[in-house]
Amino acid sequence: MIYLLEDDDGIRSYVLYALGSAGLDAEGFEKPSLFWEALANEMPDLVLLDIMLPEEDGLSVLSKLRNNSDTASMPVIMLTAKDTEYDKVVGLDAGADDYIAKPFGTLELISRIKALLRRTLPDPEECLKVGSIAIYPSRREVLVDGTSVSLTKKEYELLLLLVRSEGKVLTRDELLSKVWGYDFSGESRTVDVHIRTLRSKLGEYGDIIATARGVGYKIGGLTVD
Repeated sequence: MIYLLEDDDGIRSYVLYALGSAGLDAEGFEKPSLFWEALANEMPDLVLLDIMLPEEDGLSVLSKLRNNSDTASMPVIMLTAKDTEYDKVVGLDAGADDYIAKPFGTLELISRIKALLRRTLPDPEECLKVGSIAIYPSRREVLVDGTSVSLTKKEYELLLLLVRSEGKVLTRDELLSKVWGYDFSGESRTVDVHIRTLRSKLGEYGDIIATARGVGYKIGGLTVD
């Protein structure tokens, strides 16, 4: 969601139409009091902020945003008729992330907004899925049918490695070296034991780990001779 604080009806309507045409959800406000009221109910991903406003100017609004811990890092682009270098420096020094002088083109506006959103929005959390099994590497969590499954460190690393190599047979030696390390002195049976307990913990989905007899294991497919 993008909030636009702009008191000029024509500009506000134009910008909202441009944003909507670009597939961006946006809401406009003609005065700061309406903006603050909306902000209390929903936090936007980005704010487009005019400087010359009734009730209080845009720099005052920006200062309040930056001094509030909930909105201190909120992306803000200033939209203003003031286009001198001094005015731009004042806006940027006050905490604006970007500055666009009126009149501006639609393509430039959308491009600037998307560029800022790419820099500020968090990357989607990685999720690896195989059937009903979901792995979230960032938090080392495994879900089976939406329920968290408790795995040991080695069981988790085995599963993650097999899922990332889906469809490829990994030999016992490969699994030993990549999960236990090259200096691991145990026998390959260690892998078999961990695979067995891993299958057990995955319940009815444990057979997603296929055995390549005499070679190793893989995710997906039937047992390989």
